Amino acid sequence: MTLSVNSSGIPIGYSSDAADSRKRDLAIDNIRGLAILMVIGIHALSQPLDSGWGKVIDAALRPAVPLFLFVSGYLSGRSMRVPVLKRIKAALIPYTIAFCAAYVYMAAHNPVMDHRAWVGATRYLLGYVLVYYYVPIYIGCTLLLGLVFRLRDRASDDVRDAGLAVALSLMILFGIVSGAYLDPLLARLGFSHDLIEEARLRDIPFWFAFMAAGTLVALTRIDETLGKFVLLLLPSAIIGLAIYAAIRVGNLGDAAAYDSVAFLAYAMALCLLLLATISSSQWLAFIGSGSYFIYLWHIFIVMMIRDHAARINPVIDSAITYVAATGLTLTALVAIRFGLPPRVVRWLGA
Repeated sequence: MTLSVNSSGIPIGYSSDAADSRKRDLAIDNIRGLAILMVIGIHALSQPLDSGWGKVIDAALRPAVPLFLFVSGYLSGRSMRVPVLKRIKAALIPYTIAFCAAYVYMAAHNPVMDHRAWVGATRYLLGYVLVYYYVPIYIGCTLLLGLVFRLRDRASDDVRDAGLAVALSLMILFGIVSGAYLDPLLARLGFSHDLIEEARLRDIPFWFAFMAAGTLVALTRIDETLGKFVLLLLPSAIIGLAIYAAIRVGNLGDAAAYDSVAFLAYAMALCLLLLATISSSQWLAFIGSGSYFIYLWHIFIVMMIRDHAARINPVIDSAITYVAATGLTLTALVAIRFGLPPRVVRWLGA
């Protein structure tokens, strides 16, 4: 069936391929919407996470970043291209605006903050303000995927896609290795615990494993049959969460929140499960389409509540923070989209 339009130029009929593509795009925005709600949940939890229930909830929500990276790789695998410069530009402009606001907020609450130029530049490059570490992770993974695709394009036609699949599979394995040994390596070299944790947050090879997995799923078209394996994926995700949460609560072995084998197993299973089962909700897709704006700005609400609101108890505090951060950032998203010029909307990541 071909595409036809009415007198206003609005499409009224789609080919089956176009309809399937639109349905997949809606599903991707649904995953992004769920992921950003998980991000807010992580940051809304009362700190420090001393209680068992807090660690379990935190563990359940932690795959938010892998979900974003997974769907980014999935979209690249579907289109078989990585518009590196376009993606970096789309990430950096909103980030720069939010970074400036975050810097002002931090300076206002910390009179002894170091304002030397090289320190500020380092904070910007590493996303070392509030919770912006995802930005350098995303840019690093995008550059790495772009390089892999460039190498693919230079290969001969008969091995091009097979070579890409092999390369991505190997990079997933090396990501697991990086996650397992970066911590002990830095500890052996004498780095402080805090510096090691910051390095692990930005472990690009580990995070790239999720982007590579998403690309592989699209490249091999596994997504077209994933729905048949829900009875395998669902218990895998549940078991993965149980193991990861138990390790976190019991402080068994590598009990890090990120960058561990247990975390990767749970997050990877959840990525596949959601791709197979996610609904096509319009409101969740709306949230997902504005997820970058929400990510950059919700943390201001969280920080203001932590810095200035009275404490009640961890459960109520977390609930109030979550509702306030979600409600206010969604209200701002709607106001910006309907009240500002499209160029400004793009600059803000909305």
